[in-house]
Parts: sequence; structure tokens; C-alpha cells
Amino acid sequence: MRGKKAPKRKIAPDPKFGSVTIAKFINYLMRRGKKSTAQNVLYRTFDAIKSAGADPLMVFDTAMKNVGPALEIRPRRIGGANYQIPFPVNPDRRNTLAFRWIIDAARARKGKPMHKKLMEELQEAAKGEGAAMKKKMDMQRMAEANRAFAHFARYG
Repeated sequence: MRGKKAPKRKIAPDPKFGSVTIAKFINYLMRRGKKSTAQNVLYRTFDAIKSAGADPLMVFDTAMKNVGPALEIRPRRIGGANYQIPFPVNPDRRNTLAFRWIIDAARARKGKPMHKKLMEELQEAAKGEGAAMKKKMDMQRMAEANRAFAHFARYG
């Protein structure tokens, strides 16, 4: 690796809930620099969850815990062959993947406003269902299937 590692920036907590995790989720949700639009989408999602009779912060946290993977696979070239090697996931990357999968799954739904699609995806993820959970389970299954190559992770 050349040069220095980029310094980690401090992110300001979101104005409504004071949570850094929610602020980061808003940043992932944002498109074309429109942060206020992304905030409105998430806050409307939380309002819809609250009107459905659930605590939005609990639903959000449960969804993030459920969707975040424990293992991921990375390709590694050893002796002319490429192996898919399972690695444990760093907590920051676990959040990043959970955010990305939930937002992508919500955007893939059609025919509703974004705040409703995101609400449905978060509620399903909190129950252990939905497209984001399917993505996580697929990754876990791949890592489990390639567990035989885990000994390659220790070398290099």
C-alpha cells in the first residue's frame, strides 16, 4: 500500500435524534448532495414506523444488527488459483454493508414513495426477512461453503 492511510473523519450527529449512526445512514441515503431531502426521507420513514405502533430507533437498530454480516469472502490468489476466503467483518464495514444493502433493497422496490419503501425494508429486516436479509444470508452461506480455505487467510 502506497502513501498514508486516509484519516477517519468525525461525523456530526443528526439534528433530530443526536445519533452518529443515523447521520451516517442519511449520508448513504443522500443523492447528488441533497442532504435535507435524505433527512426528510428518513424522518418521514421514522414517523411512519411510529404511526404503525413501533419505536423507530429500536426498529432501525434491530434491522442494522440483523443485516450486518459476521463473515465476508474475499478473493485471494494463491499458487495460480483464486480462492474465496472467509474473513471476519470489521464493525465499521458491517455497518456500511448493512446500510448499503437496506438502501439498495428499498430502492429496488417499485411503485411507492421512498419513505414507504424504506419503512417496509427496515421493518422486514428487523423481523429477519426481506431482500437485505437475503443478501446477508447469501454472503454467510458463501463464507460457510468456503470455510475449507480459511487457513489461507492466516498467511501473507
